[in-house]
Amino acid sequence: MNQRRSMRNFFAIGLGLMACAAAWAQVKVVYHLNDGIAQASRAIGNIRNHLSADPLAKIVVVTHGQGIDFLLDGATNAAGQSFAGSIGELSGKGVEFRVCNNTLVTRSIGKERVAMEAVVVPSGVVEVAKLQAKEGFVYLRP
Repeated sequence: MNQRRSMRNFFAIGLGLMACAAAWAQVKVVYHLNDGIAQASRAIGNIRNHLSADPLAKIVVVTHGQGIDFLLDGATNAAGQSFAGSIGELSGKGVEFRVCNNTLVTRSIGKERVAMEAVVVPSGVVEVAKLQAKEGFVYLRP
């Protein structure tokens, strides 16, 4: 009986270790945007390249200040192309977009203007800190 219990514990531990190894294999990255349209354009290119090299990467884009601008209805890049298609494409690949509510309030922007793929969070900087400190995300700022 003890040998059977020991084997069961051994297998349970092994399965747990395999699950941990799988979790460690996935890179988690937070892209921090607060500089406006030019930075957003760079970030989109970086994220596409990132996912091309590592399709399993977990990517969260956190925006505040002028960094939210590309996630607002009608936003276009320097060439006049809409960001909507890129946001939808990346969202379809699992990229998450988060917008700072403090910025929306300070700039008097209604939440209805934010792209449907984005989630409004209470504070962009707190979100970045939480992802790094509590959830093990690597920080990138394009």
